[in-house]
Amino acid sequence: MHMKSIHVALAAAAGAAAFTLPKNININDVSSVRNVAGTLAWELMAWYKGNVTNTPTTIAVFPEPYYWWEAGAAWGAMLDYSHYTGDSSYDAVISQALLSQVGPKFDFMVPEHYGSEGNDDQAFWSFAILNAAERNFPQPDDSIPPWLDIAVNIWNSMAARWNTSSCGGGLAWQIFESNPNGMDYKNSVSNGGFFQLSARLARATGNNTYLEWAQKVWDWSESVGFIDSKFNVYDGASSKNNCDTVNKLSFSYAQGIYMYGAAVLYNYTDGNKTWGDRTAGLLWAADSYFSPFPNATNIMFEHACEPYELCNNDMKSFKGYLSRFMWATTRMMPSTLLRVQTLLNDSAVAAAKACSGGTNQTVCGQKWYVGGFDGVTGLGQQLTALETVQGLLAQHVTAPFKAGQIKHVKGTVSASSSSSVVVATASSTSTVLAPTSATATPSLTATPMTIPLLLGYALIMRFA
Repeated sequence: MHMKSIHVALAAAAGAAAFTLPKNININDVSSVRNVAGTLAWELMAWYKGNVTNTPTTIAVFPEPYYWWEAGAAWGAMLDYSHYTGDSSYDAVISQALLSQVGPKFDFMVPEHYGSEGNDDQAFWSFAILNAAERNFPQPDDSIPPWLDIAVNIWNSMAARWNTSSCGGGLAWQIFESNPNGMDYKNSVSNGGFFQLSARLARATGNNTYLEWAQKVWDWSESVGFIDSKFNVYDGASSKNNCDTVNKLSFSYAQGIYMYGAAVLYNYTDGNKTWGDRTAGLLWAADSYFSPFPNATNIMFEHACEPYELCNNDMKSFKGYLSRFMWATTRMMPSTLLRVQTLLNDSAVAAAKACSGGTNQTVCGQKWYVGGFDGVTGLGQQLTALETVQGLLAQHVTAPFKAGQIKHVKGTVSASSSSSVVVATASSTSTVLAPTSATATPSLTATPMTIPLLLGYALIMRFA
């Protein structure tokens, strides 16, 4: 695959969908939504330069200050774009990016990024890989396993790090002792990511080992207080004190990660009431991320940082993952559709209006509740708007494939964006680790903090 031809494909992609100013979106018109999504995708990809120089340090990643994990999130968003809109203009670039990061053991443990890779980072790349697997996205490289096998490899590497030496179990935020900031912090995103990965692999393979692990991770998350009785999801806790005090900071992406995992299990278990109740509870608890002011009803905001001007680059992308997983939840548990549409239809309109900056009036701002462009731009802002808008098309496309439907589709994804499928076979999977029972954990209490103080604490803990 020639890098020059892929770069040309990016340039040609601008014309793949009709240009529509985002602020003019008509959410009741599929063509309008598709065209606005195309505009937003183009602006997102304008941040990517990695395929130009063809070096390991630039392929698949976005320029500083964006970390490796957010690149995985962005490619997941672009896989959503390809699926929801049917526009394959970027498929060659997506494929190149994903395959470049598989690592020597095909598990997304990438030496180039060991300095920043944590369990949550690996989880976000696993979401992208599962997006590819569940949609039979072509995998043209014979030297690399099928997408589903790669997801299994990721799961195996994460399961091996389940640590019962403190807090009765759980994954630490970080992986490597050389990156000590977070080795003694167990967070909801790492464990929620492992939960969702387990849930999706159960459905994708039919192997109940994954179901048992998903239940185990959920039970542990509840036992330590990461998920409370009202289904609010909190950030994490220090293993230095056995997770006795939960950090009550909460972010939208953690809510979405657990929500979609629960919805997948509802679907996989043929409508099990427990998983249905959990999904519904997580969805209702997500209300805290909407309606920041009386005149901004049903508009999403990042409640821990947006009102205080404290969102860092990572946090500016979080809303996009809540949107992604809320829309995806509707395909696993259709009874959630009305509530999700109530929230995200208004948010999509507001997000599109916020994408009215720049010379072409297509650059996105951060705060959707201000009624237009707020001048705060970045990769995360483009990603959040894209996921929220393109999800309006979720009901018009095929739901994620499951065991028996997922195939290893081999083809050549060319610069002209056509996929020539040469073979489709049932994907084999690697041997999975046997589940072990989680040990009991003590009852926990949390010390209340005000949001600004709590956010400052979390910034020191998680982003210093």
